[in-house]
Amino acid sequence: MTEHTDVVIVGGRCAGSAAAIALARRGRSVVVLDSSSFPSDTLSTHLFFTHHWAELERLGARDRVMKLGAPLHTRAGLGAPGVEVVGPSSVYEGLAAGGCVRRPGVDLALVETAREAGADVREHVRVTDLVSDHSGRASGVRFRLRDGSTGTISAKLVIGADGRRSTVARLVGARAHHLWPNQRMMAYAYYEDVHADRRDVAMQWRQHDDLVTVFPCDGEQLVALQMPPVRRADDYRADPVATFDATIACIPPYAERLRGCRRVSKIRMSYSHPSYFRHSQGPGWALAGDSGHFKDPVTAQGMRDAWRFGRLLGEAVAPHLDDPDRLDRALVAWELDRDAQCLPMYQWANLLGRDDAISPIEFAAYRWFAARPNGFTELADVFNRVRSPQQVFSPARVLRWAAAAARDPGVDRRELWQTIRRDVRREAERIVEMQMFERRRAVSARTPAPPDRCSEPDGCADRARTPVVHPRSRPHRP
Repeated sequence: MTEHTDVVIVGGRCAGSAAAIALARRGRSVVVLDSSSFPSDTLSTHLFFTHHWAELERLGARDRVMKLGAPLHTRAGLGAPGVEVVGPSSVYEGLAAGGCVRRPGVDLALVETAREAGADVREHVRVTDLVSDHSGRASGVRFRLRDGSTGTISAKLVIGADGRRSTVARLVGARAHHLWPNQRMMAYAYYEDVHADRRDVAMQWRQHDDLVTVFPCDGEQLVALQMPPVRRADDYRADPVATFDATIACIPPYAERLRGCRRVSKIRMSYSHPSYFRHSQGPGWALAGDSGHFKDPVTAQGMRDAWRFGRLLGEAVAPHLDDPDRLDRALVAWELDRDAQCLPMYQWANLLGRDDAISPIEFAAYRWFAARPNGFTELADVFNRVRSPQQVFSPARVLRWAAAAARDPGVDRRELWQTIRRDVRREAERIVEMQMFERRRAVSARTPAPPDRCSEPDGCADRARTPVVHPRSRPHRP
């Protein structure tokens, strides 16, 4: 027998639960299907900035997540050899602290909130195919349970919220565009945190071409994360423990923070996580969260954007599910809004995710921010999407930092000149990418994009263009 519902959502984690909450609260019947069970873990850095808490508040899940006991990060910082920029976070909608909460607890809190709102969340269900009507419009899904039994659910809208390797994206032939293959891999592990006096501080350090972080989290633990250049992946594959420990040992402040802490988990790794936008809507379907857009995890923006744009998707379509034409227009408007809000951070994340060693200009910038009373708060404004990267890393400031580097007798002039030429080239490429993006969006607003053979980002790395820096778009404060 075929079941009937207004919306079927494939994937029940961040984006799927957020969309389900928004739809159910507006009186729409929603069925969420997930192949996992809750609570369960998934690969994720799960760092929160202040705007993460704001999105959880809008979803009505913040109290549940707070009860998991993660310490609030009232301070955070960035460090390089000889200098650290540490300070309070920026204020966002009255909130002034970040955090780090492990995914099993976060995802369960969202699922419980969705069920409380009226959504039917089903676990251990794998979607196998889409159902289409006579016009080719998506009209439901076919699924399989663990015992081998199958079923069909018809719906007015199918939302794919099933991650980077989305089944729904594959089935609708959603094309990927603005691709960028990651230059850094990711490896992280959990440690018992014995430093109670430092549990309010989240830190990142860079040394040469290494990038490492420590995020205190719930369960009296911390996350130790390493993002080395992907060219060192073979070392991590061959002996992850020895390589992980060697990286800790070679970065003094990182080693000091982890002194006395005992590793209590295996080392989890991701070698390939390319960034992309996918065409994310069509007749009767939409892609939310990582299914439709993924940015480099170096900026820790994925969960926030999944919550935000999952919720906005539910709010946008709820009034129009009974009118296919209005529904399609709402989906187009939602995708255009998501892309406009996410492009600046996407480009900045692609810049920060490069495998560069620290340049003389970056060293000068670290020292400049460290000397300012509110230096870190200015940097936090970018991570919290309060100010655009272009505002904080303005051309005038970059020139100031370049001049400071030129006056430093310890800076190699040839290296400095190479850095300037490289950064100018990247900025020009960024502008070109932004213009091409805007042209694509203008076309998408008029006519839906056709399916493309290449719907898997991992298979399209050779088509990626070089990302560039400092978005010039207007700052957007949600």
